[in-house]
Formats: sequence, structure tokens, C-alpha cells
Amino acid sequence: MAITEVKFGDRLLTSKEFLAEGHNFCIGCGEPMAIRMVLKTLGENVIMAMATGCDEVTTTPLPYTSWRIPWMHTLFENTAAEISGVEAGLKILMKKGRIPERRITCIAMAGDGGTSDIGLQALSGALERGHDFVYICLDNEAYMNTGIQRSSSTPYGASTTTAPAGKMSMGQITRKKNIVAIAAAHGIPYVATASPSYHFDLMRKVRKAADTKGPAYVHILTPCPTGWRCGGDITVQIGQLAVQTGVFPLYEIEHGRYRLNADPPRLKPIEEYLKLQGRYRHLTDDHVARIQEMVNEDYAGLKEKAACFPVEAKE
Repeated sequence: MAITEVKFGDRLLTSKEFLAEGHNFCIGCGEPMAIRMVLKTLGENVIMAMATGCDEVTTTPLPYTSWRIPWMHTLFENTAAEISGVEAGLKILMKKGRIPERRITCIAMAGDGGTSDIGLQALSGALERGHDFVYICLDNEAYMNTGIQRSSSTPYGASTTTAPAGKMSMGQITRKKNIVAIAAAHGIPYVATASPSYHFDLMRKVRKAADTKGPAYVHILTPCPTGWRCGGDITVQIGQLAVQTGVFPLYEIEHGRYRLNADPPRLKPIEEYLKLQGRYRHLTDDHVARIQEMVNEDYAGLKEKAACFPVEAKE
């Protein structure tokens, strides 16, 4: 007999796949890993709006689709606005008795460009209005779909096609925008970071976001072998190192309370993360030292916030 469901916490996790085979993602891409975990956690009572990007073009080559859920393609700039309309429309239809009352999770999904850059205004508006939806940013730290151009999520020192490393440049010269803090500043009930390299943590946070009444934001780091210039066989390893070095801490902000979900006794040196990626191969020792200082400073600040809200011991 085929296993159709497995236990995940106090829920049943389906073995069904809602992202079908036959998509065109690059080998080793972190995004389909994250998408599969999100959809398997939430099941089929969902509606998704997705911005233009890698996820859209690799899963919907006309006339085919890899989506086994209600799915809509939208523009870079209005993913959050579109899902806001869906959420509001469902409420009205249920109130008028046009459709049965039931829990339908509304999901907006976009990359870092469609979130921290082009779509920021629509996202801010949707969060401020208090729509009941989950916004998921799949962050591969550049505009990978159109040729590895830098975004405001591109880290300091990384080389891209529009911020190339060379004799006169060390690559990206600005720091990565903290879109997680921007989302939290709206006072929404739930904000979290996640990584497909830590799948149980990711699925737990997605479930919590969906169960939250009101807007929730989940920021998922999704390594891109093509843009990061690394092997597709080390995607999980790179995601783990991002957490273990403090580059991408795993934490959640629930009703303003910070909680670190992974806090190693001692962070690994940043060079262990950087040396596996060709986008950083031009960095000098001074550059690496500067990045290490930035990571240490940011991580200390996050730990200080989390220390203000000690985790209560379970009985």
C-alpha cells in the first residue's frame, strides 16, 4: 500500500506533489526544493499568486504547467496586491454564501527582486491593510531570470553582471537590504526566515504563517548554482553554511517577539561560506575581513533582540 500521509507535528503531511515533474529549473536550484516543502506543508486548499521570475518561466512554458494548485502569474510589482484581491474576494463570496466557508490559504510568492525592489510598495500596502495571506520571498540574491543582475538583496562583495568585479570594482558595494526587518516594522503578527537546508524548520514556519490570522511574511534563502557560481550538488551544504556562519540566521518574530531558531555556540568563519562560490572569488583578505565584521555585528544585534524575549521552558 502506498503511503499518502505522514505525521508532521500535530498535522498530517501529504506525500502528494503539487509541483509536478517536467519543470525547467536548473540542476541544484534551491527554489523548487523550497516550493515543494511549502506546498506539501499546506496541502491543496491554497491559491497562489506568483511574480514573474525563475519560478514562473520554468514551470509554465505555454501550453504546459507544473502547478497542481490554483495558480496565477502576475507582474513583478503587484504580487501582493493581486493576492490581496483574491483574499478579499473569497471573504465576500463566503459571506454571501456563493461558496462554502472553509479555510483557503492565500499565498503570494516572488523572488528578491519582486519583493525588496519592484514589489515593495504593493507588499507594504498589503501588510499595512492587514490582509490574511502568506507572503513568501524566495531569495537567490539577484535577478537570476534575466541574467544575474544585482538587486537590493545582493550581498556586499558579490559579483553580478551589473555590479561586476574588476580592476576598478570589488562587485556589489552596498549592503543587503534587510527586507525581513522592513516587513516586521509593519507590526504584522508573524515574520520568519527559513532555508530548505533546514526542512523541518521551514515547514514548521510555513504552517505557523498559514495558521496566523492576518499577514505573515516568510523569507527563504534559495541558493542559485548558476548565479552563485557553485556546484549544483552542494546546494544544501551552502544553505547550511549560510546559517552556521551567521550570514543568514534562522529566526522568527511573533507579535514582536524575536526568537533565534538556530544559534550555534560558535559561528564558523565566513570564508568557509564564501570560498565555495565563484561570485566571491575576487575578494581580497581585507574584503573578507570586512564582511566578517558585518556578519558579527548583525548577528550580535539579532542575539540582543532575541535575549529580550527568553523562551519559556515547556512543562
